[in-house]
Amino acid sequence: MASQNLWKNIKSVFVVEDETLVKNAQKEAPKKATTPSKPTIPSKNNPVIAESTSGKPGKVTSKFVDVLLGAMEKANMEGFDYLEYKQSLSSLAKMPMDEKTKYQSAFAMAQTMGASPQKLMDSATHYINVLKQEEHKFEKALANQVDGQIGAKKEQIQQLDSVIKEKAEQIKQLTEEITQHQQNIDKLNKEISTSSAKVETTKNNFIASYNKLVAQIHADIGNMKEYLK
Repeated sequence: MASQNLWKNIKSVFVVEDETLVKNAQKEAPKKATTPSKPTIPSKNNPVIAESTSGKPGKVTSKFVDVLLGAMEKANMEGFDYLEYKQSLSSLAKMPMDEKTKYQSAFAMAQTMGASPQKLMDSATHYINVLKQEEHKFEKALANQVDGQIGAKKEQIQQLDSVIKEKAEQIKQLTEEITQHQQNIDKLNKEISTSSAKVETTKNNFIASYNKLVAQIHADIGNMKEYLK
């Protein structure tokens, strides 16, 4: 039961506040600068949060928030730490006091539980590391998903691209062969025409010579019949 209450408290503290921060950020967000900003230098107290590589902003979803908060709940440290301090801060959210006073008031109660500023910051860093571990798990799972769903399809595209190039090369080769064959046909047709003309001339010359000689022989036969009686 205590674990369930802690889970509800953690979720209410972070989710509700996160939605408020998102709304305030949307109202107060300045327009994008025309010149690139200087890169943020990561530090222990100022960790850099990973940004979308596509340039499109994501949105907070209950699915991932539950996973991340669940990991924080499982890694909850003994005694009064950052999570309990966060709950104290949340309880003061609606009080009419500035942010500094809220943090100091929540810490006053934390001191009675043996907390110190360093202990609270160390435990907060502990939860950041827990979340980073979840990020690494997510990146690994995402990489596997990319390999399974996207990588396989990219490999198929590469294979099909190779087949297309191979077939295009075959088409090019066949086209060149067809062109060469057509040129050979044209050449042979010209040779046939030339040869046919030569054959026809030879035939006609032979016939003319044959008729000439045969006519002379017939003439001689006729003369012999007439003159040699």
